Amino acid sequence: MFELHKLGWNGFQHLCLTILREILGQTVQSYLDTKDAGKDGAFTGIWKQADNGDLQGKFVFQCKFTAKRDYNLSIADLKDEIKKVKKLTEKGECDCYILLTNAGISGELDSKIKESLEAIGISQYRSFGHNWLNQQIQQNKKLRMLVPRVYGLGDLSQILDSRAYDQAKAVLESVKDELSKVVMTGAYHKAAEALNNHGFVLIIGEPAAGKTTIATLLAMGALDNWGAETIKVAEADKMVERWNVHEKQFFWIDDAFGVTQYEKPLATQWNHALAQVKAMIKTGSKIVLTSRDYIYARARKDLKESAFPLLLETKVVIDVHELTEAERKQILYNHLKLGRQTQEFKKKIKPFLEPASNLPKFVPESARRISDPAFTNNLSLTEHGISQFIEHPKEMLLDILRGLHTDQLAALALIYMRNDKLESPVSANNPELEAIERIGSTQGACLEALVDMQGSLVQLLELEAGNVWKFKHPTIGDAFADLLISNAELIGIYLLGSKIESLFYQITCGNVGLIGAIVVPESLFSLIIDRLSSYNRAANFKNESYAVFHARWNSDRFLAYRCSKKFLNQYIQRNPDLTSRLEKPELYLEHKPSVSLAITLIREGLFPPEARKKFIDTIIGYTVEGYDFFLLQNEELIGILIDEEKESLFENIKLSFIPNLEQIRRRWESERNMEDTAEEYLEPFTSTMILLREHFQGASDLQAVFSAQLTKAEQWIEEQEEPPVERKPRDRYENLQQSQNFEIKRSIFDDVDE
Repeated sequence: MFELHKLGWNGFQHLCLTILREILGQTVQSYLDTKDAGKDGAFTGIWKQADNGDLQGKFVFQCKFTAKRDYNLSIADLKDEIKKVKKLTEKGECDCYILLTNAGISGELDSKIKESLEAIGISQYRSFGHNWLNQQIQQNKKLRMLVPRVYGLGDLSQILDSRAYDQAKAVLESVKDELSKVVMTGAYHKAAEALNNHGFVLIIGEPAAGKTTIATLLAMGALDNWGAETIKVAEADKMVERWNVHEKQFFWIDDAFGVTQYEKPLATQWNHALAQVKAMIKTGSKIVLTSRDYIYARARKDLKESAFPLLLETKVVIDVHELTEAERKQILYNHLKLGRQTQEFKKKIKPFLEPASNLPKFVPESARRISDPAFTNNLSLTEHGISQFIEHPKEMLLDILRGLHTDQLAALALIYMRNDKLESPVSANNPELEAIERIGSTQGACLEALVDMQGSLVQLLELEAGNVWKFKHPTIGDAFADLLISNAELIGIYLLGSKIESLFYQITCGNVGLIGAIVVPESLFSLIIDRLSSYNRAANFKNESYAVFHARWNSDRFLAYRCSKKFLNQYIQRNPDLTSRLEKPELYLEHKPSVSLAITLIREGLFPPEARKKFIDTIIGYTVEGYDFFLLQNEELIGILIDEEKESLFENIKLSFIPNLEQIRRRWESERNMEDTAEEYLEPFTSTMILLREHFQGASDLQAVFSAQLTKAEQWIEEQEEPPVERKPRDRYENLQQSQNFEIKRSIFDDVDE
């Protein structure tokens, strides 16, 4: 059974009117203010009833809500309503009276209500209580999509088959406490529409704006409405691995381009997977991505949007921060009503909730924090105090962190050092133990602190791969990073205790303009260089050669993108053989972080002239010989060439490359990697033809050569294509837009403290 007593008066009336619309199939006029004259909804016409016969005339609907669990209605509860109905009857405005309530209605009470209504002239009456409402929710999938809070108000095993129920438990694990508080926002409607029309949606927004909640609702709808296998993965590669053309699948990738800061390798993965993503969508898969707005803004520079036009369509990129006034109020009401605050707290804060919900920086996370005592111990329950709490969330969260005792602080540090994935049961390594001991705690005390903070600052998730401790919300990790930055002792402890592979994604050595990263000061550069020097084997690889290769790959990527000129200069002084290792890169330049590192060193003037010449000659040679076209396609790489080198490049293209184009194209075709589609495999060649055609615009003879090669390449691609896979009919989310523009005069917060 669904816990409808948790909906609140406004949420219950929305549910009732939605149910009536679904049953009647007609518009029900709604009255949701204090002067409703005894009717919460009205309808004129014929109501077809399978069991009870048709009802006809002017209908009045009354929604009777109770916040008490398992409450049975009494005739006394309807005394005022019956008086109002009598007045409506005298005016000729009520022929049929329909009572909907989340309370129980006994047969005896139903008879008494009928007698009372007949006495005042009502000839047609129906009552629908708690059991009937539950039955409607269980039987109607669209209703659950229209009022998705019900997913969090009951036992999902009632409405989902066993397979879908098992998936739902995994999907909801990180947000199950929040789902009962969810509000259907305009952003959710847009996201559902994007999935209908495109099979793909990217949800972007500020931190704590509710992106994950929307994705969760879409995943639940996919499970409930069309039995999709719902798969939550971290990266594009993992999604492609799990794709099955014969299954209905819903893929969900949270923080697709980085959790708190941009991670270029993730964007590179998406570029490589675009061909497969197109095929997945074409055969009926649905894909949802989320990203923080500032991370997506940085990722756009590296994403091949021209190869995947959906990323360019604004109706697919949704800013979830655009909340209406009614949505903000409902979000705040739901969180506070169902949160952990005492009745006394709710009563004191109640007068300030209306203005609080209208503050410019109000986001769903604001409501979550107000509803949790862990965040409000020092909150001044005044309009100014609440305004400061919402308008300056990071400062308030920092104050909370500063007020934690050492065991709690050490526990958060342990989660942070594990990159927000602390395996349970917890087993800290020696550097981590040293770090938490220097903070003033122990492993045992950390464990007790984790349990104490469960549900407020941290959460324990039961995942397929095992249990993990995580921050309750990524914004806690953001604030903890700020706390580390502000305390030199803490950042030193963190750098010593963290896994080196976690540091690669969390720090920058010097300020390189990467939002969300911990900036290591110059005084600690030597510590990082020591750790890099001792890092020669990547974790999670049993094969020695793989472990060594990936350790170098990780180090090169870190040095290329996350280190300032001062740090790189110090690193080279300690590792003078670095540039000689980089001067002759191997083929497949696009996939080599060593190439990115060489570009960075050349741009910063840290590459010796002789080594630089060997590097430039090598990549120009690859281009002219037709083995690798990355030089022509990468702005950073071609940008390090001086004018003379660019002239030499294009002269060699005219003299050596163009005369051999036919042989070069055929060689590419003969060496096709069958793991890629023909179009994807030959894309470097075809895109190079287009680039060169643009570069040599004034040479008509060369234009003809490039166009001819493009034509031959396209013909080869067509010949290689397999018969098209029969496109599955796209399962659609039904139109979820509701014409419920309620004018609410009664405050939604009236019963928040009941």
